[in-house]
Amino acid sequence: MYGGDEVSAIVIDLGSHTCKAGYAGEDAPKAVFPSVVGAIDQMDIDDSANAERNSGSAMDSKNNVDSNKGKGKRKLYVGTQSLGFRRDHMEVLSPLKDGVVVDWDIVDSIWDHAFRECLLIDPKEHPMLLAEPSSNTQQQRERTAELIFEKYNVPALFLAKNAVLTSFALGRATSLVVDCGGGSTTVAPVHDGYVLQKI
Repeated sequence: MYGGDEVSAIVIDLGSHTCKAGYAGEDAPKAVFPSVVGAIDQMDIDDSANAERNSGSAMDSKNNVDSNKGKGKRKLYVGTQSLGFRRDHMEVLSPLKDGVVVDWDIVDSIWDHAFRECLLIDPKEHPMLLAEPSSNTQQQRERTAELIFEKYNVPALFLAKNAVLTSFALGRATSLVVDCGGGSTTVAPVHDGYVLQKI
C-alpha cells in the first residue's frame, strides 16, 4: 500500500541504448544497464540437443511434434548477462524502434531485471514513475499501464514525457527540448509542463 513520503517512488527510464532505474529524489540512478537482451530461440536449442541424441538414427514423428511446440519460445538474457560473453545461437534484440516499444516481452524482462536484480525491491510496495517518449500513442500508454498494474501490482503509476522531465530538470516549465538518444533524435516544445503535439 502506498505510504506517501515514507515509501520512495521508483523511476524508470527505458531508452534506446540504456535503461536507468532508481529512487525518486536521488541524484543518480541506482542501476544503469543496456536496454537490449540476448535471445536464444528454444527451437535452436532443441534442434541441437536432438541432433546430438539422434545422431545416426532417423527422427520419429513424436520428436517432430515436440519441436513444433517449442517454436516461437525464446530464452532472454538481460543486462550484462546478455552481452557479457558469447553464447551459441544468441541474437541481441532491442524492444524499441525509433523510440517506440515494438516488443513488450523484452520490455517486461527488462523491467523485471531492474526490479528484482538491480534494485532488489518488490514492485507492489513502490509507486512508479515511468519516462515515456513524447511521441507515445494512447495505445502504447494503455499497454504500459496494463502491464505495470496487472503483472507487478504497483500501488500508483505516473507516465511522464521525457521532454517534460528534461525541462523540469533544468528548472523551466516552458522550453524546446532536443533529445539525442541512442536510436533516435526528437525535438519537442514544452509549454507550462505539457508537450505541444501536432493536432
